Amino acid sequence: MTAIKHALQRDIFTPNDERLLSIVNVCKAGKKKKNCFLCATVTTERPVQVRVVKVKKSDKGDFYKRQMAWELRDLAEVDAKDASKENPEFDLHFEKVYRWVASSTAEKNSFISCIWKLNQRYLRKKVEFVNVSSQLLEESVPSGESQSVAGGDEDALDDYQELNAREEQDIEGMMEVCEYAISNAEAFAEKLSRELQVLDGANIQSIMASEKQVNILMQLLDEALSEVDTIEGKLSSYEEMLQSVKEQMDQISQSNRLIQISNTNNGKLLDEIQFLVNYMDLSKGHIRALQDGDLSSPKGIEACINASEALLQCMNVALRPGHEKLMAVKQQQHLFTELRDTFARRLTNHLNNVFVHQGHDQSSTLSQHTAELTLPKHSPLHRDLLRYAKLMEWLKNTQREKYDGLSRTYVDYMTRLYEREIKDFFEVAKIKMAGTTKEGKGNKFATLPRKESALKQETESLHGSSGKLTGSTSSLNKLAVQGSSSRRSQSSSLLDMGNMSASDLDVADRTKFDKIFEQVLSELEPLCLAEQDFISKFFKLQQHPTLAQGEVESDGGVPSRQPPPGEHRHSMSLTEKDMVRLMMNKIFQSIETELNSLIALGDKIDSFHSLYMLVKMSHHVWTAQNVDPTSYLSTTLGNVLVTVKRNFDKCISGQIRQMEEVKISKKSKVGILPFVTGFEEFAELAETIFRNAERRGDLDKAYVKLIRAVFMNVEKVANESQKTPRDVVMMENFHHIFSTQSRLKISCLETERREAKHKYTDHLQSYVINSLGQPLEKLNHFFEGVEARVAQGVREEEVSYQLAFNKQELRKVIKEYPGKEVKKGLDNLYKKVDKHLCEEESLLQVVWHSMQDEFIRQYKHFEGLIGRCYPGSGITMEFTIGDMLEYFSSIAQSH
Repeated sequence: MTAIKHALQRDIFTPNDERLLSIVNVCKAGKKKKNCFLCATVTTERPVQVRVVKVKKSDKGDFYKRQMAWELRDLAEVDAKDASKENPEFDLHFEKVYRWVASSTAEKNSFISCIWKLNQRYLRKKVEFVNVSSQLLEESVPSGESQSVAGGDEDALDDYQELNAREEQDIEGMMEVCEYAISNAEAFAEKLSRELQVLDGANIQSIMASEKQVNILMQLLDEALSEVDTIEGKLSSYEEMLQSVKEQMDQISQSNRLIQISNTNNGKLLDEIQFLVNYMDLSKGHIRALQDGDLSSPKGIEACINASEALLQCMNVALRPGHEKLMAVKQQQHLFTELRDTFARRLTNHLNNVFVHQGHDQSSTLSQHTAELTLPKHSPLHRDLLRYAKLMEWLKNTQREKYDGLSRTYVDYMTRLYEREIKDFFEVAKIKMAGTTKEGKGNKFATLPRKESALKQETESLHGSSGKLTGSTSSLNKLAVQGSSSRRSQSSSLLDMGNMSASDLDVADRTKFDKIFEQVLSELEPLCLAEQDFISKFFKLQQHPTLAQGEVESDGGVPSRQPPPGEHRHSMSLTEKDMVRLMMNKIFQSIETELNSLIALGDKIDSFHSLYMLVKMSHHVWTAQNVDPTSYLSTTLGNVLVTVKRNFDKCISGQIRQMEEVKISKKSKVGILPFVTGFEEFAELAETIFRNAERRGDLDKAYVKLIRAVFMNVEKVANESQKTPRDVVMMENFHHIFSTQSRLKISCLETERREAKHKYTDHLQSYVINSLGQPLEKLNHFFEGVEARVAQGVREEEVSYQLAFNKQELRKVIKEYPGKEVKKGLDNLYKKVDKHLCEEESLLQVVWHSMQDEFIRQYKHFEGLIGRCYPGSGITMEFTIGDMLEYFSSIAQSH
């Protein structure tokens, strides 16, 4: 910066008779970084002019140029933005406000300080300074009236310092007395020297005159010293007298301090005794409640809860150092331990009895639900047990081993209870589900109701024992398969759907199955949620981490049977969330198995049941995950959903495999293939089932697989067809596929819909062209030869000179096709097309109209060739376009 300052002084300001006092590197605020310099200058000639000059580096070279200058007297205000923090921004208020950002805060402060000094000296404090640190201005205040500019700029301003009024008066007085000083400086200097000598002599005489006074002062000092010695002697005597008094006061102070210490100790002892009495004393009422309190009545339970909380508070009191050595404290702790063990034992025994009694009451109600597709409600049991929730929390905090034992007992009991209920519930569901295959089937299934009643009796006889249910389930599955096989030769397929005569009955069966499956899920969902909520509240498992206690031989509440003693202790940490999940897995261990068994049965009855199950299961999984993504219900239903999705994929693969195995008759025409019609019915069914479903993507993927298989197998059948032309098979079936997709508007098959339309159009055109070549075969061959000659390079007007294609040959060929023969050929063609096409698709008129258009196109093409290759010959066809239209119309009407 110093080098720049010297360069600016030399190149810009010295030629203009100006002196540079301060400089700051700035750029305009809020714009692109274009740096320039602000310079504070004064002129070297009087009157002094103070300016702020903006200097910028030239774009063409390394020299600087003067861009703009402002008079300091035009400056109204200097705003430093912030007086307490370092901020490089500042504003200068001239005719408008100029906002600048300095390269550093130090440069900004130095520049503002210089402006302030110049303002003090030349403008008499005209400029207002805002947000400027007072410390910065104080550092700039001059030490005397004669100083106005300090620091590095002082030398530059001393040459122009003005005299004050007093100095001017002294100089004028001296010049009046010594007027000759202006003309004779030596005489003036001699006079001043003489006067100085006179003053020195007067000073020496004054010093000598004061020697007497000095002697007097020394005498007075001696007298004062003697008085001081007298006073010191008296003070020494006083000190000896007070020494004995000091010793007595020390003894009194020591005695008072000992008394104060004793009082303090007594107060602290009283506080300790009061602390122990207040926090380690259990009332007699609480002791009675813990020893003999009634755990069956609401009042007794409440009294026991209050007593257990008081006992826990006494046991958990934070004793101060040394308390544990007191005999009374040891006795109280021993009493608390005995009360805790006694009450924990009473509570455990009582809750075990409650589990047993409630279980008997609950088992007595099972028979009410066996005939209905409902699960027993356990809300009364939960309501009764939740009264003990606080006591369970106390047991968890004090006797973890007994708490874990109770949790295992509850889990074991509820596992057996739920296993019976769930298996009975699923037996009823399977019976009802198998019954859907028997309704509305007439005498062919007269034996099935008897089997069903026998099955019901078998199932009802098994309610008391869960171990015999496996055989019942297998017999039920056999019955379901037998009913299904008697209804169809195999599971539902696209081929069956294309040929079914009792589709309404199938829809009714599937709808009933859908309702049964939905009812099963609707019964299971609240049951699992209620049980999980109860476990969380009753066992105080609030989904936050907890560590297994090392001092208690416990498995951390894991819901399993009592392990061997050697395996009981471990230091593994479990979250309470995991504990709830493990308990739920143990209690409802049969749900997933039963659901999979039910799904397998539904799939055996009708493979298209997987569509209904996929939608229902997806909806319930989505609902469960919205409630709690990690709940037992969400996890279990998610696992079962995987099985349902696998069955759905297996169903789609089976349909594709059956398409590939389809065989057609060699003696009859093909028509619309069974799996094409089957795909239409499948799509209609699927669109009905998956309307507003959560897993629409699975169906879209299945659609793509099926339609691709349909496309491939249609082409395969068309290639193998002997009775029906390939183009007819392709045309009719792809027209049917296109119509189905256009009607159902399945968005994921839009590409396949366009492809089906394209294939239908192409094969329609191909069939029309190939068929039309037969009525005018010789004429077609003749003009194909004409076009071949033209293609070989023969000019069109010279074709008539070719021997095989002269005018006479042309007339001969045309005479073979009079209007009567053409109409006869078209009539035969219509009959043949009618034999090729099937009645279901109704494409005869479409094909006939296309043939009419193609015939007219060929006719015009032949006329054009005659006009170009045989000009002026007057040769024309034996029939006109009007005749052709009349032929086509009359043939269509006659048939």
